Amino acid sequence: MGIDEPCSPPAPASQSAGADLTAIVAGLRLSREVTHVVRHRGHIRLLPSRAALEKIRDGLFAALFPSHYGCPDLTDDTIDYYVGHTLAQALIALREQVRRDLMFRDPADAAHDAESLSARIVREFGAQLPALRGMLAEDLQAAYQGDPAARSMAEVLLAYPGMRAIIHHRLAHALWQLGAPLVARLLASISQAETAIDIHPAAQIGRGFFVDHGIGVVIGQTAIIGDNVRLYQHVTLGAKRFTADETGALVKGEPRHPIIEDNVVIYAGATILGRITVGRDSTIGGNVWLTQSVPPGSSITQAQSRQAEA
Repeated sequence: MGIDEPCSPPAPASQSAGADLTAIVAGLRLSREVTHVVRHRGHIRLLPSRAALEKIRDGLFAALFPSHYGCPDLTDDTIDYYVGHTLAQALIALREQVRRDLMFRDPADAAHDAESLSARIVREFGAQLPALRGMLAEDLQAAYQGDPAARSMAEVLLAYPGMRAIIHHRLAHALWQLGAPLVARLLASISQAETAIDIHPAAQIGRGFFVDHGIGVVIGQTAIIGDNVRLYQHVTLGAKRFTADETGALVKGEPRHPIIEDNVVIYAGATILGRITVGRDSTIGGNVWLTQSVPPGSSITQAQSRQAEA
């Protein structure tokens, strides 16, 4: 059964592999409804579908780069038709997922206008796609020029996890800004599962961004990254500490991740924590642990970072 198909239960079964289904189902209901409630606001909701979003993602990738992620035999006569048809299907499906996102967060307020609001969000998202593709072309160029192993841009598009991760992020970030945060988070999660690169959709990333190799890279929610920044594998742009309110609950959305200015290179294994600034044109060496701001033009090695922490 697909995740978006009607969930009509089959005929009751009294036994399954010798188990007492009645007792198990009753125990699960007790956990679900009483002892371990995890539902948002305590109600059953029609949630955005991860499986549906994977198909939508495929359509958006194909519309952005049709000869790479779409049909291999497109011609000048057919490519625009293909892009239009593929994009229309993807945006229609996306509108339903955005509607579910709106209804999930606040059904009382969203019930009367979820349809019109989801239509507006998707319409504005679609209008941004040409500009997003322009940014992705710059990311692609940065990857190709920044890696001597890259023999063609097609190779980067098809085989580099960093490129796939930034395509996902550009799309997810646009949806986050337009007001579809759960859909954006699911897109980011799909990307992380495929690429092992974890970028929060709220993170702000400038033009010409390149993640080389990429495995284990983590970029937190409030991180700000400038133009022409390059990261290597296992880089973390994370939080040093979390502010709690008077009840002990963590304060949400507080700026807590680094600001990386333009033209910075951060080598493998570096961990940069807290709301600090890495100045433009700096180089952060491998395995550096950095919790203090550094001025423009800095070159930080592991030994230097240890001395600063001492």
